[in-house]
Amino acid sequence: MSDAQTYSSDVAFTPAVKQIQTRKGSREAYADVEAHGGWRTEIDENLGTFLANTNSFYLSTASADGQPYIQHRGGPKGFIKILDKSTIAFADYSGNRQFITQGNLSENPRAHIFVMDYAHRQRVKIWGEARVVEDDPALTRSLMPQGYRARAEQVILFRIAAWDTNCPQHIPQKFDAADVAAALAARDGRIAELEAELAALKGQPAPVTTS
Repeated sequence: MSDAQTYSSDVAFTPAVKQIQTRKGSREAYADVEAHGGWRTEIDENLGTFLANTNSFYLSTASADGQPYIQHRGGPKGFIKILDKSTIAFADYSGNRQFITQGNLSENPRAHIFVMDYAHRQRVKIWGEARVVEDDPALTRSLMPQGYRARAEQVILFRIAAWDTNCPQHIPQKFDAADVAAALAARDGRIAELEAELAALKGQPAPVTTS
């Protein structure tokens, strides 16, 4: 957080934003948040658990002249690693080789991470600065999820300046295909168990099931 910022939320609440908040009647509520310490700046247990269960997020960067760009990042749960109380990192997999994110970070380190958990209708916004690490094979290997079929090209380190959550309003509830498949398999297994129990009570052979 720069010296010009009084509160952690100033990373997003610029003077222009605060003027609009005042005009539209929300500044008093956010001023109360500021008076009680503002947004969180370190990874606590809740954020750590949330990130550990994340398999997808969006990374926003901007060029030196302010042109924004958003790119998806994904991997198995746990691919985002917590290095310390204010730093997260992940292996950056080889993709379409446009390198827009890396180019932006080379001239403007400010970045933003937006994580959406559709199943639980939760979202987390993280402001900070990011940099690309290309010359640390050991770090890259340590961040690569075991058994994941992707090629790690480099690492992105993200230093957190502030983070906040949003209410679930207007978030549609969606579920990952793998989670749905697991739930259906558990249901089918339970149905088979109940059918076998019912057949035993009736003195009939248990039904034959196929997987």
